[in-house]
Amino acid sequence: MSNKNANKSVHLFEGWAFGKTNYILFTVGVVSLLVGYALMAAGTVNSFQSLTLAPILLFAGYVVIIPLALVYREKVPKNNQ
Repeated sequence: MSNKNANKSVHLFEGWAFGKTNYILFTVGVVSLLVGYALMAAGTVNSFQSLTLAPILLFAGYVVIIPLALVYREKVPKNNQ
């Protein structure tokens, strides 16, 4: 192997795309899911929390927050490129 190829190797965490913000967003999404399922299970069949609040939390967790956590990237300053 030449010296050029050795410099191009990237260690696992140096090339890792997830940062602190991604993990925080993912945790908020999972908490949203857990709270949504808990509200759905705790409410009566025709209650506001079972029919409205829980599905909104589940939708937000599955469709908004967790995908946002997967695709979010922090902007890199132009000087560090």
